[in-house]
Amino acid sequence: MTRDPRYHPQAHFEPLASELEPPASDFAPLNSTQLSAASSQLSAPGTAHSALRPAHSALPTAHSALRTPPLDLVGNTPLIRVSALEAPGVEVYAKAEWQNPGGSVKDRAAARMIAVGIASGALRPGGTILDATSGNTGIAYAMIGASLGYRVRLCVPANVTKERVRMLRAYGAELVMTDPMDGSDGAIREARRLHALDPDLFYPDQYNNEANWRAHYDGTGVEIWEQSGGRVTHLVAGLGTSGTLMGTGRRLRELNPRLHVTSVQPDSPLHGIEGLKHMSSAIVPGIYDPSLADEELMVSTEDAHEMTRRLARDHGLLVGVSSGAAAAAAARVAAQLTAGVVVTIFPDGGSRYLSERFWDGEA
Repeated sequence: MTRDPRYHPQAHFEPLASELEPPASDFAPLNSTQLSAASSQLSAPGTAHSALRPAHSALPTAHSALRTPPLDLVGNTPLIRVSALEAPGVEVYAKAEWQNPGGSVKDRAAARMIAVGIASGALRPGGTILDATSGNTGIAYAMIGASLGYRVRLCVPANVTKERVRMLRAYGAELVMTDPMDGSDGAIREARRLHALDPDLFYPDQYNNEANWRAHYDGTGVEIWEQSGGRVTHLVAGLGTSGTLMGTGRRLRELNPRLHVTSVQPDSPLHGIEGLKHMSSAIVPGIYDPSLADEELMVSTEDAHEMTRRLARDHGLLVGVSSGAAAAAAARVAAQLTAGVVVTIFPDGGSRYLSERFWDGEA
């Protein structure tokens, strides 16, 4: 699984002000030869989960601080075919984001936000990173903090899985546990309170940070375009901070104006899909633009759990619950089509959820 050292989709950053407008010429569409080669890869016979990786990207080079292990491994994740979700005439693929060094899609946004913080001077040597997290972004912050020498303080709902808590502590993060009944919103309120008490803390505020979605605009979206050979017709992604959908959807829609975008969220305020938000009952992220999606699908906790178990037991894909929700939604989208290439995002793997009872068939 060697990655081209030239390819680092999280690396492009400028001081904070430049995050407000998309770069004009960071990406040039693939030429016909490149598209033909990528299409040949996609059409080649393979297994049910055949994986594709972009060879490289012409994105700008990395900041020196972020070109060190394990950060040089962020991004460039495989695009795997998931035939179990397909319908006749429809191909379904998923980005295997657990292949990032911190084990989730959140490595992308965390690396970008920290890079912007360093560039702007907001994050100084020896400083402390503070944010609210349901787990994955916190793990990414903690990994990066350990690698670069920053302290990390995280506000986390007390009902996150034991595996996530252990990973955070293994990286040396300081945890502030918040009321589980308040979910991620309670963690957000506590982070805001702590930052007000100590403004010198570097508070990326992932829910309102432009660098969050730009990580996917410059990285995830470009990767999907290359790996699908420009054939992607539908994008399906869950909503947490909304950064993944916003950045990936914007980039792909620029490349294919006919792209159909589907957002996925829990069907109830009280749900068990860690990492996703029920937007109508939650603090809505400032980076979220509901007009980007053509369609909104609601997924129950039970359906997400069932799909997560099914992917592991029947298809050898051990993924997290938000991945199960995305898969359930992608299957529904595929079932409505007669032709198309559906791409979804699997945010993380299942190993950080193994203490959950649903693996035994319990709710």
